[in-house]
Amino acid sequence: MYMLYELRIYTILEGRMDAIQQRFERHTLGIFERLGIKVADLWIDQTGHPKLYYVIEYKNMEDRQLKWGTFVQDPEWVEVKRKSEESGPIIEKIEEIFMRRAEFFRR
Repeated sequence: MYMLYELRIYTILEGRMDAIQQRFERHTLGIFERLGIKVADLWIDQTGHPKLYYVIEYKNMEDRQLKWGTFVQDPEWVEVKRKSEESGPIIEKIEEIFMRRAEFFRR
């Protein structure tokens, strides 16, 4: 059995990088943990682009659909998102890339 990895790339609106970082640190990661969503890693772009990257690990696409569907409807998340965007949207664009580890790669 292979694991499914989802790379999510968020392009952040100008001046809103602190807002996305605070939302992740104070709320999003805790909600993910409560819902059983495993974040494998999280990065902030260091080349001057307003981007945040993170990878989530799932058993398969069905597991992903179930967990992500639960997350986007979670009452705590809905409220956190609403409050964090009271002064305007944070994210300009979201890219979702689904991957599996190459069989020939060994850690």
